Amino acid sequence: MPLFVLAETPAGYALLKSKDKALLSRDDLEEVSTSAERVCELLKLKKFDKFDSAQSAVEEATALIDGKVTTKLASLLDSIKDEKKASLAVADVKLAKAINKLGLPIEPLFDDSVAELYRGIREHLPSLIPQLAPEQLAGIRLGMAHSLSRHRLKFSTAKFDTMIVQAIGLLDELDKELNTYAMRVKEWYGWHFPEMGRIINDNLAYARVILKVGMRSNAAKSDLAEVLPEEIETAVKAAAEVSMGTEITEEDLDNIKSLAEQVVNFSEYRQQLSSYLSSRMQAIAPNTTSLLGELVGARLIAHAGSLMNLAKAPASTIQILGAEKALFRALKTKHDTPKYGLIYHASLVGQATGKNKGKIARVLAAKTAIGCRVDALSEWGAETEGDADGVTEEEKSAMGVESRIKIERQIAKLEGKPLKAKGVSINPNGIAVQPGKWEIKEARKYNKDADGMAGDEVAALAPKIEKAEKKSKKAKIEVVEEDSEDDSDDDSDDDSEAGEDTKMTNGHDDDDDDEESEEEEEAEAVALEEAVKPKKKSVPAPAISTSGIGLNGKVPASPTLSSVSADTPDSPDSPTQQETNWQSEILGNTKEAKKARKKERHLRKLALSEERSSKKKERNEKLARRMDRLERRKAKEAQDARREDRDFEKYGELAKQAGLSVTRYKRKLERGEISFDADGVPTSISKKDLKKQRKAEAKAEDDGSSKKRKRESEDGKAKKKKKSKAE
Repeated sequence: MPLFVLAETPAGYALLKSKDKALLSRDDLEEVSTSAERVCELLKLKKFDKFDSAQSAVEEATALIDGKVTTKLASLLDSIKDEKKASLAVADVKLAKAINKLGLPIEPLFDDSVAELYRGIREHLPSLIPQLAPEQLAGIRLGMAHSLSRHRLKFSTAKFDTMIVQAIGLLDELDKELNTYAMRVKEWYGWHFPEMGRIINDNLAYARVILKVGMRSNAAKSDLAEVLPEEIETAVKAAAEVSMGTEITEEDLDNIKSLAEQVVNFSEYRQQLSSYLSSRMQAIAPNTTSLLGELVGARLIAHAGSLMNLAKAPASTIQILGAEKALFRALKTKHDTPKYGLIYHASLVGQATGKNKGKIARVLAAKTAIGCRVDALSEWGAETEGDADGVTEEEKSAMGVESRIKIERQIAKLEGKPLKAKGVSINPNGIAVQPGKWEIKEARKYNKDADGMAGDEVAALAPKIEKAEKKSKKAKIEVVEEDSEDDSDDDSDDDSEAGEDTKMTNGHDDDDDDEESEEEEEAEAVALEEAVKPKKKSVPAPAISTSGIGLNGKVPASPTLSSVSADTPDSPDSPTQQETNWQSEILGNTKEAKKARKKERHLRKLALSEERSSKKKERNEKLARRMDRLERRKAKEAQDARREDRDFEKYGELAKQAGLSVTRYKRKLERGEISFDADGVPTSISKKDLKKQRKAEAKAEDDGSSKKRKRESEDGKAKKKKKSKAE
């Protein structure tokens, strides 16, 4: 059974044949490897396959490091496939497994004896291969080391991770700088055109309008169709004609435009950087991206230092990564440790309610730990330089997608919500939202009838005809008889809409709001009695609002009655300022928009009702505790009074004879400071007399004891004398 040795050199592959078939089993192999002559006696060069160029040498070395058999190496091994029962000693176990997969009748060998043999071969390589001179071999080794290091650095995993770390860091810094610049532009240009800040909310659109318009006097002849929708463009141009801003010079405008141009450039670069980060995350960590999203996944990688460091971390570490300060503070103060860190911002954690967020964060961290290891250590992952032969993007992210679906089902099971369809984004409140087209939201218009508004007013200025109609509707309230049938169609429509808005979708909502609404109804009744004259009878309930707005958020067609301001001390109880000024973010007059606003209003009523109920419950509990303390105090006072009455009945006459109060007499009697004469009249003994009496008693006791001791001593002396005489 012949034995061959594969030697990889910087110049090429060398195939050596052993003259001793039992070479690897020799005990003196270590001693033999120290001498070049003895190594040459044991091994003979069979074939030397030189590399064509330095580039091919680097490619062959890279393949050997990864445990792959190249075409050049396979052709070299074909030269010994005719040998019967041949064995091949190799320097790497990965390479041995790869050669074994070729199906050649060769048995690869790798053990401790092979490693010892390779030490001798590398030391005496010029003696075994005559084509390699020692000086030439040293230069080839140095060049090979430089080329291989450069190649590995070019395709290293750390470089891909560095790109993600730098991108997410720059993205966060861009957001801060962009917000600072945008606020400065609005404040600076607001001195010249302050009304535009209330109309345009988007920072990018605001900066582009400045670059398009310049001075506000040019707004009427500027074409803003590419920047703003038609309604907002009309509002901007109308506001520019009546603007109250100060005048600025051309030099001031040039500086403002320069800053606005910076905002536009930063915004465009941020969008490009965000898309770059998304593509990098999808390519390097697809499973992590599927579970956490691009931003959260990138922040975790940046916090850990690299994808490999994140893959080495356990799930418990990933869960609290980013909350180290809170963790060590909790450990130091022996409080509860945090449940989540950066993973809290993941969409899956946001879907769960407060009581389930910690549980979902723990499950998501466990799945993320597995996904990171798949991304970092799989055959197509970043560790293998992205060599994915025939692996699609769906197959790469299959594990992350399946894990996300499982977590969503678990959330639905915990929350009692139906499972949403795939590809539908879910808000934290559980409502599915399809991704829509980005559009600029128009600013809310100020309603002079109230501090808030319904949210569906158009931003453009209303025509003069509509203004006249609104002025005609704002008349004083007239008395409406109960059997009157002179209501207009508009009034009935508004009343019906207000009635529909006040309905609850669930039956239990009316019961929950009955108690909370009693105080508001009483306040409204008081306000009406103060505002309406005695001769007037009543006003329909749906048309009355303390804030001047109907229940449906619109100004009703019938005249409204304004109550006393909530800021005055004599005003009745009214809803909070937050409830009064609340307005829906859903705009439009379509049927779907109205339904959405109605649902949103209903949910808000439910939330406010629960909040009022909890506050009322707290007040009642506090009042109950206060009443309980008061009752206990009264009971104690009554008990003390009864005790005083009993003491007065028992000691009243005696205390009067002794000239003391009942309480003092009782206390002195317990201490033994009261003496009685033959007639039973009590007399109070002062502390001074009592002290003298005690001293006299103590002195008498001391005198008696001293006399007794004296007698005992005299008796003892007499006994001793008698005893001595007897002796």
